[in-house]
Amino acid sequence: MEGSKDPYRASPSASPPEKSEDVSNSAHSYAPERPEDEPQYPGKAKLILIILSLNLAMFLVGLDNTIISSAIPRITDQFNALDDVGWYASAYMLTNCAFQLAWGKLYTFYVVKWVYLAALFIFELGSLICAVSPSSKALIVGRAIAGLGGGGVGNGSFLFIAHSVPQQQRPTYIGMMGAMYGFSAIAGPLMGGAFTDNPTLTWRWCFYINLPLGAVPALVLLFFVSPFRGSKDGGKIGFIQQLKQMDLFGTLCLLPGVICLLLALQWGGATYPWSNGRIIALFVIAGCLLVGFCVIEYISGDRAVVPRRVFSNRNVWGSSLFGSCVVACFFTILYYVPIWFQAIKDASPIRSGVMALPMVLSYVAFSFMGGALTSVIGYYMPFAYGTIILMAMGTGLLSTLEVNSGRAAWIGYQFLLGAGVGFGLQTAFATPQCALPIEDIPVGTAIVLFTENLASAVMVSVAEKVFTNQLVSNVARYVPDADTGAILRGGATSIKEMVPSSLYPAVLFAYNKSLTQTFYVGVALSCCGILGTFAMQWVSVKKDAKKATSSA
Repeated sequence: MEGSKDPYRASPSASPPEKSEDVSNSAHSYAPERPEDEPQYPGKAKLILIILSLNLAMFLVGLDNTIISSAIPRITDQFNALDDVGWYASAYMLTNCAFQLAWGKLYTFYVVKWVYLAALFIFELGSLICAVSPSSKALIVGRAIAGLGGGGVGNGSFLFIAHSVPQQQRPTYIGMMGAMYGFSAIAGPLMGGAFTDNPTLTWRWCFYINLPLGAVPALVLLFFVSPFRGSKDGGKIGFIQQLKQMDLFGTLCLLPGVICLLLALQWGGATYPWSNGRIIALFVIAGCLLVGFCVIEYISGDRAVVPRRVFSNRNVWGSSLFGSCVVACFFTILYYVPIWFQAIKDASPIRSGVMALPMVLSYVAFSFMGGALTSVIGYYMPFAYGTIILMAMGTGLLSTLEVNSGRAAWIGYQFLLGAGVGFGLQTAFATPQCALPIEDIPVGTAIVLFTENLASAVMVSVAEKVFTNQLVSNVARYVPDADTGAILRGGATSIKEMVPSSLYPAVLFAYNKSLTQTFYVGVALSCCGILGTFAMQWVSVKKDAKKATSSA
């Protein structure tokens, strides 16, 4: 049956003869009587095309997270929908996170190429709806659809790496894709601002840009990748059994549970007080549904969307915890450092993005370096520990910033944090690929992506509440004569206009103190990441993938 055999890799039980050292060698390196076990990785030219297309797809998915931030003021002016601002980002984030585990299952059942192309099509469709949206509600629907497809694109990109290169080389390419995703985080606001300020292009090109660029990876994968399944047994499972293994009851608990949790964090303290019945009800419902999801997963066993045999592996839940802390810390700081530049250094939104480049550029450089060194050394754990150390130092130093801190301070502190994140973030994705058999990699990767996205969404909301509460407290303490409500409504770039000149230095001090206290969230996350590293084993990337037991 077409697609039942992986053309890039041998079956998990296959092993090359003792004389063969390079799994990417041609057929003469293997016993002639077993050609079907030969790992047929793509040649160099084809591999370059595949890797470039996957990196472009990851860039687009990451870009969609942040490119809208600079365009939101213009969008709200056009649609007269200031109350919908939160949904422009949340709609994408909700569906991207909530459907991540479902994509992992789909990749195990069907031909990976077709599932990936379907996810890319959904992402492109959502982008098109956003680009032509006649109303704010249509834009929100488009964002939700794009987030749904984006979740499948991210998962599938890492899965293609597992089937395209030998295990030893995977950390290098994973680090490359991680660097591209991180680079998109800073490129997004800059590109969004450029499109929005151009009267010919307008903000709609924040979404139109995805259409031609998204067609490139689609065409490359369509014509240069042969069909293969994520699991060797995927084609043997009937549709009814697939529905059962999709764990519909568990998914029906997970999706609304995640949505209720994120809505509670989004609305709490902003749209409604924390004591409001709506917020309390959302937290209660979220807790009940997520507990119900855990119970269903435990009872369902291998039929669960999160199979017990996969998540009980210490490397999977360890890498999920480690990756969640690292990514949540990175995005929390990435969100609030530009605010510090705008409020304390009086930088424009575009200039604040430029001033945050030291963090992103060091992240990109060290992502390449960490991935390449992992392939050379053969172990990824040293880089995971290096990540924790550098991140803790970087976030800790950022929390010491003062109003009069110079360039050397904020550039150096950002560099340390970015280097830390980039140095070992690929560990979170390399671990499932090295510690799980090939058929479990789609689900293992989906678990890591799901926990990272959920943790990022939760902790950015937590940081927002910390900042708001601390700003109210510090302004009341240091500048009791200032109008706290006006400062909150005015935003980072309007402080001078919101307070009398005589109060401005004291307000600036309070604002700076509130931001540095918000950085404590990043410090805590970077330190908590060490718990995940304790769980992960020292699995060599130079050996054939083996399923590490949870008791080892």
